Amino acid sequence: MPKNKDALSRYRWIDERLRNKRLPKPTLDTLIAYVSEKMDATISTRTIQKDIQDMRQDPELNYMAPILYERSSGTYRYEDESYSISNIPIEEADLQGLEIAIGILEQFRSLPVVQQFEDAILKIAASLKMNRQALEHKGLIKFTRGAAQYKGAEHIRDIVDAIKNLEVIRIAYQSFDRNEPKEHWVEPYHLREYQHRFYLIGKSQKAKGGTLLTFALDRIVQLWPTNKHFDEKNFDDASYYRNAIGITVLEGEPENVVLSFTPHQGKYIKSQPLHSSQQLLADTAQECRISLNVVINPELQMMLLSYGANVKVLEPARLVQKMAAEAAAMKDLYK
Repeated sequence: MPKNKDALSRYRWIDERLRNKRLPKPTLDTLIAYVSEKMDATISTRTIQKDIQDMRQDPELNYMAPILYERSSGTYRYEDESYSISNIPIEEADLQGLEIAIGILEQFRSLPVVQQFEDAILKIAASLKMNRQALEHKGLIKFTRGAAQYKGAEHIRDIVDAIKNLEVIRIAYQSFDRNEPKEHWVEPYHLREYQHRFYLIGKSQKAKGGTLLTFALDRIVQLWPTNKHFDEKNFDDASYYRNAIGITVLEGEPENVVLSFTPHQGKYIKSQPLHSSQQLLADTAQECRISLNVVINPELQMMLLSYGANVKVLEPARLVQKMAAEAAAMKDLYK
């Protein structure tokens, strides 16, 4: 049975006390008092004794903590002074689970309860990256993602601070369709990750009509603080992205997109929906037909193209025409 939250907290406090070299080695009574104080509760002798046993031997925990009991002094210590339960290597399954959890939390960053622990979430994300690198260096796992995916990540801390402090930032932004960087004074509202790239959503003070713009962090050439502040905006990222797949949110109402997948591809589409609005219209030996209520943006089109001949767009007509034109152009490449 998985350990409950209180048990995991007790292990952490026992570990902290055993590693504290500034204090005398603890007796059982000392550990009981220390953990009770930290937990703000009365912890029994039997509970601490079982905790020590579990830390030493429980295969589910996998701490295998080298806790020694010195009979002459009645004290406990780690046989390996560098040991800590925090140093336990993370398995790949654990990494994937943590990444999924962080991904879920990212979707609710606008909620106050999540914002309260934003720094902790960023620390865990950084730790995940380091653990992945450590596993790669050991030759246990090889990931196809390269270091390039983190380009621009050095701006994250400054942008997060600016979002928290409602501070305007000045950026030099090199878009793909310009020869020289363009300067923007941006009211930053939200950071978002999509397909291994980070994006800033904010209002450029030079843009007309207060339109929200999206800036890829890897195209920010330079970033400066301005010491200027803006009024708090009621930006809700969940609402902003509700009808979009990907990072681009275009003006206009969402449209009903009808897609016909091959039966085999349909199994994957049913198990992992493309969007929260996905509805199953038909599931036969000939096709798996679904509908989505989304805006038609470049990410949607690129996603559909990635399925090749395994999907056919049925509605709306303008998207059918775009996909047909792309398919014709691809065919011409291979003549």
